[in-house]
Amino acid sequence: MNLFRIRGIQLAVHFSFFLLLAYVGLEGWREYGLTGLGWSMVTLVAFFTCVVLHELGHSFVAMKYGINVRRILLMPIGGMAEMDGIPREPGREFLMTLAGPAVNFALVALLWPVLHLLPKAFPIYSWQGLIYQLFVANLVMGCFNLVPVFLMDGGRIFRAILATRLNYLRATWWAATVGKVLSLIGMLVMFFYFEFYLGALLFLFIFLAGDTEYQALRRREMEDAHWRMVLARIYGPPSTVPPLDR
Repeated sequence: MNLFRIRGIQLAVHFSFFLLLAYVGLEGWREYGLTGLGWSMVTLVAFFTCVVLHELGHSFVAMKYGINVRRILLMPIGGMAEMDGIPREPGREFLMTLAGPAVNFALVALLWPVLHLLPKAFPIYSWQGLIYQLFVANLVMGCFNLVPVFLMDGGRIFRAILATRLNYLRATWWAATVGKVLSLIGMLVMFFYFEFYLGALLFLFIFLAGDTEYQALRRREMEDAHWRMVLARIYGPPSTVPPLDR
């Protein structure tokens, strides 16, 4: 479902998000009736507003570097900014990726003084509880995204750092390999230790998506190398002799 545009970026919601909204509302209803229902849904919408701000942090920096951002898609496992490409320059990728967690830490800094004004005890389904949950959520979101699991922000930052020493494809292979190991560990911990099945699903998605991006990049590199060879056979290697002045 398309909602609205922000600086030309389409904000959209996957249909499964409404299943999550219904589930959270039902849990709130079971605990505190209408009050729990209302505050649960408000809290979830506020949390995903922070997710949108996180993705906008990535998107605005990407747009600064001339990359088109088609839309931001919200799903139960989080948000995803769909871009036409990722900058190959390590410095640009580093800054674009870091912008998302930086937004979360900025929100944490804004909520920190407000948090100290709250009473020591307050009901979780209240505006005080909302502020507390948003503070914790942004802190967790910012830190969690810095874990070096490719395609998460930490994995892309890791790839950008590696790309300063290795070629882009090799850096991606290392980032994806480390990411697959960590995402597998995360999936097992979420499933068996915390019994947080949505978190396990998130790590499974990251595991598959990270390998998919590496394979797609590898195919593109092989195709580029093939066509460079074809052009070299037709036209010969590019000349290094400067043209004559006329």
